[in-house]
Amino acid sequence: MTELTDMAVVMRAGGVALIVDLSDGDLPQVLHWGADPGLLSEDALVALRTSGILPLGASEVDEPVRVSILPEHTRGWLGRPGVSGSRGGLGWSPRWRTSKLTLNGADLGAPTAGSHGGISLMNCGAGTLEVEASDPAAELGLVLTVEFSAEGILRTRAVIQNQAAQPYQLDELVLCLPTPAIASEILDFAGRWGGERAPQRRPVTIGAHRREGRHGRTGLDSAMILTVGTPGFGFASGELWGIHTAWSGNHLHQVERGLSGVQLLGGGELLLPGEVRLEQGERYESPWVYGIYGNGLDDAARRMHRHLRARVNHPNTPRPVTLNVWEAVYFAHDLQTLVDLADKAAGVGVERFVLDDGWFGGRRNDQAGLGDWVVSQDVWPHGMHQLVDHVNSLGMQFGLWFEPEMVNMDSELARAHPEWIMATGGRLPVESRHQQVLNLGIPECYEHIRDAMCAILDDYQIAYIKWDHNRDLVDAGTQPSGQPGVHTQTLAFYRLVDELKQRYPGLEIESCSSGGGRVDLGALARTDRIWVSDNNDPLDRQLINRWTTQLVPPELMGTHIASRTSHTTGRTHSLSFRAQTALFGHLGVELDLRKSEDAELAQIGAWIGLHKQLRDVLHHGDLVRLDHPDESLAVHGVIAADGSRAVFSYVSLARGVVSSPGRIRFPGLDPEGTYRVEPLLVDGFVDHIQGAPPWWETPLAQDATPADDSAGACSAAETAPSFGSLELSGALLGSVGIVMPVIHPEQGVLFLATRI
Repeated sequence: MTELTDMAVVMRAGGVALIVDLSDGDLPQVLHWGADPGLLSEDALVALRTSGILPLGASEVDEPVRVSILPEHTRGWLGRPGVSGSRGGLGWSPRWRTSKLTLNGADLGAPTAGSHGGISLMNCGAGTLEVEASDPAAELGLVLTVEFSAEGILRTRAVIQNQAAQPYQLDELVLCLPTPAIASEILDFAGRWGGERAPQRRPVTIGAHRREGRHGRTGLDSAMILTVGTPGFGFASGELWGIHTAWSGNHLHQVERGLSGVQLLGGGELLLPGEVRLEQGERYESPWVYGIYGNGLDDAARRMHRHLRARVNHPNTPRPVTLNVWEAVYFAHDLQTLVDLADKAAGVGVERFVLDDGWFGGRRNDQAGLGDWVVSQDVWPHGMHQLVDHVNSLGMQFGLWFEPEMVNMDSELARAHPEWIMATGGRLPVESRHQQVLNLGIPECYEHIRDAMCAILDDYQIAYIKWDHNRDLVDAGTQPSGQPGVHTQTLAFYRLVDELKQRYPGLEIESCSSGGGRVDLGALARTDRIWVSDNNDPLDRQLINRWTTQLVPPELMGTHIASRTSHTTGRTHSLSFRAQTALFGHLGVELDLRKSEDAELAQIGAWIGLHKQLRDVLHHGDLVRLDHPDESLAVHGVIAADGSRAVFSYVSLARGVVSSPGRIRFPGLDPEGTYRVEPLLVDGFVDHIQGAPPWWETPLAQDATPADDSAGACSAAETAPSFGSLELSGALLGSVGIVMPVIHPEQGVLFLATRI
């Protein structure tokens, strides 16, 4: 094996660079992660490394502290160490030495302590670096993997192995990436049921800002991405660095600044006490921890969207417009009712029909039957074939709701196997949503649930599963010992999804968890969309959707046209506002179409038709969101990858403090192109517009149909006034903008920009 002294790897792609120092046989230290500085020489790299060595501070250790991707206490780092654990109190402070380096599959050899007089520099684009290391004294082995994608997305993972005869208890493994001190403002997210991904900001201070998720799932209050950036960073500008832990169980995100000025973003799995005990030869594999750099939040989001779209398993067919029957029927399943809904759905252009909770066992309400995955003889005495066949005959896919990890105590399964319920301390956990958690970490339980689901998928032509997970995990132990089992449960969830996907090619699965409680890249590595929130109120969804796109591309976000009066908030909104909000995602319908008049059905059909016309742009284009000082306004859009056209949404969230918003910019267009901009009033309603700008040319119709969706509204073809358009360069639209109409609160207008 070749022995090299000082070594560094430079990866450059998508305008981002990662420079990693691998010298002296130490773990990799990131010298730079951020904007691409261009091709580096060996001399420049030596100077870069030398210029970053920390000075010796008063009352500190007598050697410069070297902080790697897995920070080591033994090096003098006094923040949280990368690895915390011990073997009965021994081996708790490992000092890792690298034994092998691999870059893009090529063996680089084993680095040794060098003189720092020179450096072996490896330049590449996107790639994968693998570092094998060990600590003979602690009897631990380590493999660190660093991947850098063509889109400039960085992700890291660690595998730790116990090499001793005695068990090793791992308490925590946190992978860290450095950020500069100028990144002094934090943005992460909070939330609750029906109000997921609420942004919150604060300054970076000495110590750790640590966000722990202890829900046994990602959580409705998940930090999602913890971002640090230059003060005031927004959608369009400001350097920023973000971290995301791709794990669907207990997890953590943190930023920590030490007294030396070193600032680290970190992420990993949050392990419960004694949850991971490695016997000799056993290994623990951490989740992937993603690093996302950008100049502005939109740049970072677009980078992540492109990264996800480049995956082999990313959905590559048009996302079917979906009807979910939950808010139409709830548990009141009836064949004729559902057949009527299917007919209405097909008539307005729906492409997927989803039967939600209530089709199985004794599930007539949310207090019984969960876990009994057999078709209910009470509701479906002849099975569901007639409904499924009818849906398929209409040209729609059929989807079905499952909640595989949960059980009601009032169920045949709970009565037969109470030992399969997660519990500790000889007691049942406090109930939530009238249910407990099934322990899929028990092989017999896993096999029972898998086989029950497969029996349904074998019997019926099902193209889609809505996979729900409706409670947090409390006292989630394995009976009878009560040893914590969230880690094993999360892996079992992944394994079950993977197994179903392999057995049923083409099956699509939605990640739902009380709405948006399982939004992470661990779940999205296996599923085909997320349910953004159980709250379909378009006013709330404007903000929930806006921030979910920071991680998730629109085509993976379930966004449905809601009922006229929200089942969550009780607010009433026009069809145009509900549809405009839902347009920018994986479109669906979540209302009782049987109660819609013909005119409203025509309007819904027109919106679905528009979505299909724009679907290629909406689901493959680049996201843009407008920074604006007036928080009552929300402007966002999607621009085709080739810049040929774009769709922008202008929304009034509340009554503003000024009478007119004035000029609003449409950023992100081709600055050298000329665009025709025109309003899209799909359903013909114009009464929510108080004043039209002169460039619209045609005055508003004074006798336009009232915006009472339930009362005789006409289709767009019958009533939509003919509005004018204007032509401006992309540069002017992005830097100057155009005057917007004055609209009532909780209303919006769409604009189409077409390059001519």
